[in-house]
Amino acid sequence: MTELIERCHVYISQPPLYKIKHGKKERYVKDDHELKQYMLSIALDGAELFTGENKPPLVGETLEKIANEYILAEAVIERMSQAIDNHVMHALLRQPDVDLSSKQAAEDSASRVAARVKDIKIVAEYDEIHERYRLKIMRMSHGNVLTSYLDNDFLESGDYAQIQKTAQVFEGLLGQGAYIQRGERKQTVAEFKLALEWLLEEAKKGLNVQRYKGLGEMNPSQLWETTMDPANRRLLRAQIEDSILTDEIFTTLMGDVVEPRRAFIEKNALRATNIDI
Repeated sequence: MTELIERCHVYISQPPLYKIKHGKKERYVKDDHELKQYMLSIALDGAELFTGENKPPLVGETLEKIANEYILAEAVIERMSQAIDNHVMHALLRQPDVDLSSKQAAEDSASRVAARVKDIKIVAEYDEIHERYRLKIMRMSHGNVLTSYLDNDFLESGDYAQIQKTAQVFEGLLGQGAYIQRGERKQTVAEFKLALEWLLEEAKKGLNVQRYKGLGEMNPSQLWETTMDPANRRLLRAQIEDSILTDEIFTTLMGDVVEPRRAFIEKNALRATNIDI
């Protein structure tokens, strides 16, 4: 089996995570991002964003482009949340300018970002190993201090560039009296995130969304249509980038010795997401 994986001959058929029923139509989607994209297309039908008093609304392709820009940033935030605190990542959408070139610049950046979050301590510190400054982020969660770092590796990445690009789109977008409207219903909003959340909640009212926890929840025809049919299925190629690390993790989680497994769970429990119980 190891040789087959190393030669990239092993593929995993990826079943959908959701089934959506909208009226008489049914649709399968593979993950949360695709679900949000589909729901967004429904939510934007007839939606109007009034950015301020006596201003013309944003509709159609313009509103869709802005919404997709925000969803891209959300995808970055979700992906990076294991490395950098989620609340701080959202704060960067409102205060994206971070400078770690010197002690003073790092301290100023720490103060600016900290002003955008609650109950989170952010300090500038010098990384002795890499000989440069970074932001240390500390947040209490269930009696434990969760620590993460924002450093130059992130600032030089495409993810940070996307955050900056999105922040520029939304800077000054909404003013006094801004509201979102869909049909006869409307909601005042102070930031675009709230407008998008409201639209998605409105769209859910006409949908029946089923989340699959396993293939056993599908009947044979659904399993063929979504997962087995070569014309429709999605395949993931199995790859091992670090065979030694992979073997260590597998042994820890599946081996006969309990203590290393317990230590692994205790270390990573607060970072785990999408757990089905």
